[in-house]
Amino acid sequence: MNQLYHYIGLDIHKRTVAFCEKRADGKKVVSGTFHTDHPSVLQWVSERRSPWIGGMEATLFTGHLYDVLKPHAVDLLVGDPQKIKSISTAKHKNDAVDAETLSNLLRADLFPECYMASTDVRALRRQLRFRNFLVRQSVNMKNRYTGILMETGVTYDSKRIHGKRYFEELLGSLDEVPNSVRELLRTSRVGLEMFQGAQKKLINALITHDDLCERVMRLMTIPGVGEITALTWALEIDNPRRFSNLKKAQSYCGLCSGQNESGGKSRNGPLSKQRNANLQTCLIEASKLAPRWNVQLKAVHTNSLAQDKRRNRATCAVARKLVAFLMAVDKSGVDFEDRTPVR
Repeated sequence: MNQLYHYIGLDIHKRTVAFCEKRADGKKVVSGTFHTDHPSVLQWVSERRSPWIGGMEATLFTGHLYDVLKPHAVDLLVGDPQKIKSISTAKHKNDAVDAETLSNLLRADLFPECYMASTDVRALRRQLRFRNFLVRQSVNMKNRYTGILMETGVTYDSKRIHGKRYFEELLGSLDEVPNSVRELLRTSRVGLEMFQGAQKKLINALITHDDLCERVMRLMTIPGVGEITALTWALEIDNPRRFSNLKKAQSYCGLCSGQNESGGKSRNGPLSKQRNANLQTCLIEASKLAPRWNVQLKAVHTNSLAQDKRRNRATCAVARKLVAFLMAVDKSGVDFEDRTPVR
């Protein structure tokens, strides 16, 4: 705790921010609210007369305010919402109390800080996550026009229905189907092609990006790791050196179970919900296919199945081993090399 600085807790919402400014000794200087638009934020910053350290909770609206306020603060911390919620539970809860609680946590050096990626990384991450949204919309479009075909009693080849040439041939042979159905099928197909084209543009832009190209290509030297897995890892992890050991990285990826220990008795639950959901989904999906191309991952999958017949546990074991490969390659900056001794 530094006596020269003021400590400001910021409770962020969509349109307003509640703040509480305190000295190091706990005396309140000022509190109130200001709007989140850019001029209002700059005006609020100009009214600060002493060097200050700020703390805010990680929300959907944190990124914009963080970028604006960071250059004007001695330090600006972003807090883990789960830990702040458990600390600040109170009978009376409102914006003013929340801002004061954040200020007190800063003063006492108990603020549960979480990692905040740079502006450029967050912009690239936003593009990749939007690509995931486009994938979901593409699947919805496929399900939509196949549902229309089944509803109208049209027989089709399920393995070829999503191909452009076969779809055009099928559409031309629908004589007994009303025109409205044909128009719906055409519209659905146009939507599918639009979403797929947007996906390709986003992926090509990310892979050829100067800050990502070399790193992604290095990660793809691991057998079983494709461009989507490599991009997701690079953007969601950002800096692999922020994890001091492999277990912390696996926990961040959501590949470890929660622990409940009391009275000397320990119980392990299912996979913890405190994780990076985007990274967890990508790694689980990759781990279902990676053993086909990676001999080491195949051995992990086989050994896990031999000990426990549940395939989901085998997939999680493969995912944890895949995280070990990704961490090793990303930290070392060297292409993957299989050093398993030949038997």
